Amino acid sequence: MKIEFQTNVGRKRKSNQDTVGVYKNQSGVVIGIVADGMGGHQAGDTASFLAVTGLGKAWEETSLKKQDEVARFLVSAIQRENQVIYNEGSNNPEKYGMGTTVVLTALLGDQILLAHVGDSRAYIIRDSAIRQLTDDHSLVNELVKTGEITSDMAAKHPKKNILVRSVGVPGEVEVDLSVVSIVENDHLLLCSDGLSNMLSDGEIKRIVQQPLPLKERVDQLIFEANEAGGTDNITALLIEFTSPNKEDHEA
Repeated sequence: MKIEFQTNVGRKRKSNQDTVGVYKNQSGVVIGIVADGMGGHQAGDTASFLAVTGLGKAWEETSLKKQDEVARFLVSAIQRENQVIYNEGSNNPEKYGMGTTVVLTALLGDQILLAHVGDSRAYIIRDSAIRQLTDDHSLVNELVKTGEITSDMAAKHPKKNILVRSVGVPGEVEVDLSVVSIVENDHLLLCSDGLSNMLSDGEIKRIVQQPLPLKERVDQLIFEANEAGGTDNITALLIEFTSPNKEDHEA
């Protein structure tokens, strides 16, 4: 398994409200996290940073490795960060209403566990196909699911960035969980919408499947998203799964 990640401010924003991190617990289980913050006056920066570092620190203190235990931990940990972020926003007028997306993967051998809130995405690239593993918690996706608009209309909708679920809200936030089986040569991509709004699934697949070092492919994802307009912050975390005899533990 190899992991590379990068975050970039893009070409239109003055600050980067995305945060990305990779953490390992005491059993050697790795998690990767991407968060895309929202809120003015640097509040989005704060929200995504609190989410990623809070989840990462909590994970490092565990020794969990069973899927059901990890799933319970992730849901409760995201709830804790939801409360932390909400309290921070409530107690600081300049940060009022701040929030963040979270997409997180726990690497559990031949399976991965995904937890997510918001519209940051997880994709799997396998053989000649790419598949989105997460469901956007956005207004336009709700309209697509009810048949009110088409996917093509959603891509250009003026309210495409409005979320129906985020971390940093009062009370509890609903967390989506899923489990995906992994085979040799799979690639898992976690990204903010600054990448997925700029590049099509086909373009992402083409870049990820190039015979280049993993870091160069991540660099190219960022570069091409910027070349396409770079209208938002861009974050990509790419994981390459290799066979056990090739494993080099570059986590």
